[in-house]
Amino acid sequence: MKTYTGEHLEQIAFPLGGMGAGMFCIEGTGAFTQFSLRHAPNLNYEPNIFAALTVTGKKNISRVLEGPVPRHKIWNGIDGAARGGGLGGTNYGLPRFRSCEFEARFPFAQIKLSDDKMPVTAQITGWSPFIPGDADNSGFPCATVEYAFANASNEAQSCVFYFCSQNIVKSGKNGGDCVAPFSYGKHSGFMLAQDGSEECPHDEGYMIVAADAPDAAVNTAWFRGGWFDSLTMLWNDISEGQCRSRMFSPPDVSGGGTIAVPLSLAPGEIKTVTVNFAWYVPASGLRAGGEAKEPCCGDGCACSAEEKFYKPWYASRFDSCAETFRCYADGLGVLRERSKLFSDTLYASNVPDEITDAVAANLCILKSPTVLRQHDGRLWGWEGCGCTNGCCHGSCTHVWNYAQAVCKLFPKLERGMRVTEFIENQDADGHQTFRASLPLRPAPHDFHAAADGQLGGVIKAYRDWRICGNLAWIKRLWPKIKASLDYCAAVWDPDGEGVIRMPHHNTYDIEFFGPEPMCTTMYLGALKAAEEIADALGDGAAQKYRALRERGAEYVKNKLFNGEYLVQEMDFSGIDLTEPPKASFDRDLSNEARELIKKEGPKYQYGSGCLSDGVIGAWLANLAGLGDIMDPVLVSSHLKAIYKYNFKTDLHSHANPQRPGFALGSDGGLLLCGWPDDAKIPALPFVYSNEVWTGIEYQVASHMISAGLVDEGLQIVRACRARFDGKDRNPYNEYECGHWYARALASFSLLDAYTGARYDKAAEKFSVKPPAGGDASALFCFDGGYGTAGIKDCKAFYIKAEGETPPLPPN
Repeated sequence: MKTYTGEHLEQIAFPLGGMGAGMFCIEGTGAFTQFSLRHAPNLNYEPNIFAALTVTGKKNISRVLEGPVPRHKIWNGIDGAARGGGLGGTNYGLPRFRSCEFEARFPFAQIKLSDDKMPVTAQITGWSPFIPGDADNSGFPCATVEYAFANASNEAQSCVFYFCSQNIVKSGKNGGDCVAPFSYGKHSGFMLAQDGSEECPHDEGYMIVAADAPDAAVNTAWFRGGWFDSLTMLWNDISEGQCRSRMFSPPDVSGGGTIAVPLSLAPGEIKTVTVNFAWYVPASGLRAGGEAKEPCCGDGCACSAEEKFYKPWYASRFDSCAETFRCYADGLGVLRERSKLFSDTLYASNVPDEITDAVAANLCILKSPTVLRQHDGRLWGWEGCGCTNGCCHGSCTHVWNYAQAVCKLFPKLERGMRVTEFIENQDADGHQTFRASLPLRPAPHDFHAAADGQLGGVIKAYRDWRICGNLAWIKRLWPKIKASLDYCAAVWDPDGEGVIRMPHHNTYDIEFFGPEPMCTTMYLGALKAAEEIADALGDGAAQKYRALRERGAEYVKNKLFNGEYLVQEMDFSGIDLTEPPKASFDRDLSNEARELIKKEGPKYQYGSGCLSDGVIGAWLANLAGLGDIMDPVLVSSHLKAIYKYNFKTDLHSHANPQRPGFALGSDGGLLLCGWPDDAKIPALPFVYSNEVWTGIEYQVASHMISAGLVDEGLQIVRACRARFDGKDRNPYNEYECGHWYARALASFSLLDAYTGARYDKAAEKFSVKPPAGGDASALFCFDGGYGTAGIKDCKAFYIKAEGETPPLPPN
């Protein structure tokens, strides 16, 4: 577990909240930021919400319960808008603790504060429930922050703990807001509220903040005035050690609320005050994606026509913010215990630290605004988050193909995503729209299918079947799966060669022309998956898929393998280069672009380059339990070439005219594509080729480790995590096209890659085979439970944390 101090606290922001339920972040200093409670990111929102401690005596000493303000905020504020303005409206000028340390053991974050002027030290623990297999309890729109105070002096100390918040749910309109006292059992605090209206029902929102202190004083009558009056008077109360309840009579409205809890600490004594948060925003104005021209085809469509806008799942479970808080508070002890059990199991893994670090850091994606869970409980995701909007809608298949966490941690939710792909997103011809609409409903079919996205869906359907073991589930989807694969074959492999030849859209947001290994290995994996499903269901199509796959594997071996790695066979036959096709999202072709295309062919290819995604189909097939889909010698050779040509320990000499912010200068990282020195590089290779994406780094590293290239894979993981050191980048926010980018969930596959653990529930077969040999153990999750799987002294073992126990193999 890493400890961050000093300049490495600068960028840390750790998400707290439920899966698909909104979040806020606790920073490395203990500050609260990025309140994103209204079903959209709001990453520049840093309201006046803070905790403080006053030690009373001859001369009171007061401190905000945070470390020093990060240096980058002094000039920029949180969003750059405050430059030159003196940071008015912030609380940055209030005294803080001098010394600060941050550690995280997902889903727990811990901050330690001390100050030589303060006789009391503080330890802050922020967390929100996360329990494998229990999506509902992992989806509370709630969080908890625990403040533990230790008397480090030789004298008894009298203190007052404060928690203060402006009304952070207040909308921009005038009126309809209020701040009122709230109590439930031993919990005392306040509710922040904003009414909705007939014109804007989604303005409605609430947040309860309450401490587990029945003797707390609650002030919901903040001083009102101009300039800095309110914050000045609030700090006067804090510095004086005031502890009294106040409230306005309607129609007067407070701008915020304060909880004050008196504490007495004997020498060496530790006391903890727990503050719980619950929020409730029952409606939204969010509607993403287009409209289908025809109703959803086939049986199984689970969309809900009556929901015009996204409605969160928790609003179907709870009727109010108060009910949400009560349910959360009643179960808090068990929720913490179960979340800590998961955390302890994850961090007890006997794998290299960089693997645990990568896995844990990216589970934060599931608490970020990247993920939404609609009213019927189904999961939906953006690719990532902008500052105020989701980035690239629709559980995009060619991005979420990489994500390997949900299928293990919450397999029912993952199966729901397959239903979306094959039902709402697929038409009668088998064409899949790779972006799902929200609320989930039949999607339009007015753009290319994505070859890698659609083919990956077939492999994932097989994987999800083997995880759940439910033959009836895969049988229901099988006609749709067949239609999808047959569409792919007809459109991209019309001659039945077993390779993807025709122009095909993919995750790089362009089209490749001619057979190339990324989408072709996806095709081979999909054919193998369909073959296995068909065999299990007694469908004679299995033989057709097997023969096609075998032809494709031979083609790859004989035509795409250059003796070291797999390359693209650029095929422009049938294309009129005098009137060339325009790549997706490209501008209208200029005269110079037309001349270049006449010379080289369509833009954005890679030709003789070594693609980091070049054997991704073999990786995904291996994770699904399909075994080899092509010659494993070729796969191993390509992986070695990726390491040779694409992995860089330093990027000072690397030219990247694309998006360099992911990795540059002294950063190390894995390039999306590399070319040997003597290779011909297209003048305009595909648009992201010089970039570094964490999701692809983890995909490649996981594949290398499982193939026995353990040291090479670990070097890639180390280089990736070294970039997210807190100084320049947030360790808990790996970004690509947006914050908390879903592709980075490929990191979860590192655990099973290192241990070689697998459980095929359909076959009731459990095995552990570390590729490096020797002893290894790690967190292992499956449909029905989780625990620790490993091997010791050549004997496989499993230690149950929760749920079932898989059948151990004979030793």
